[in-house]
Amino acid sequence: MKAVENYNGEARAGTFFIADGFDRRHDRITKHIKEYMDLFLSMEKTFGRVTAKDIPTRRVRTKGRSIDEYLLNETQTIFLGTLFRTSSKKRDDPVLLFKVKLAKEFVNLKEQNISLQKHKTTETYQITRDISKLVRLQTTDAMQSFVEYAESQGSKNAKMYYSNITRMVNGLMFIVDGKFKNLREVMSVKQLMTVSSAEQIVERGLLGGMSRNKYYKDIYKDVKSKIMTFATLHGKSEVIEKQLLLGDD
Repeated sequence: MKAVENYNGEARAGTFFIADGFDRRHDRITKHIKEYMDLFLSMEKTFGRVTAKDIPTRRVRTKGRSIDEYLLNETQTIFLGTLFRTSSKKRDDPVLLFKVKLAKEFVNLKEQNISLQKHKTTETYQITRDISKLVRLQTTDAMQSFVEYAESQGSKNAKMYYSNITRMVNGLMFIVDGKFKNLREVMSVKQLMTVSSAEQIVERGLLGGMSRNKYYKDIYKDVKSKIMTFATLHGKSEVIEKQLLLGDD
């Protein structure tokens, strides 16, 4: 399991995973952060006044209960690590090995994000991205028509189809490791082409089903079945793809 993940384009490590790696109780980890909150805040890359809310948090489930963990950037994680001592000098000490794991993953993810930014400056990417935006617009127009169509047939939650269809396509076509504001912005050229093909299937399926006056739930089932078949034939790929590190467009 990865210790470092992409969070809106920045490498972050969750304190729950850090606590486990350092063999510390999570409440002790958060106590350190709160004790030195002013220093942790000084390491956040934000504009204007920085508050404790500027350090991202999320809820995680552990042993049947939910807890809040901080998502720390590289500088914050390094500083937190300096507050702990490694009890053993052995090369196979789990805490020592975890420190190595953290260091390597932060560097690897940073290199990956740099490679992604270079990838996005290429002409091929920019042309493909523009085309994918056009396809997305056509698909959302079809979704809007489908929402109105479903509502006319009695659906009370038809607007949910916007997010449901998008999540369905992304879930079937891609392996997403991390959180991104816009998943399209971190896709490779090949992935943009793939998602555009999938959305064209969605568009044709929705419009075709409505033109035949099919029941809205049946239309959705048909579209989902077609996307599942497409995904099975095409296969899943990881976002962000490791191939970007090799400069493969």
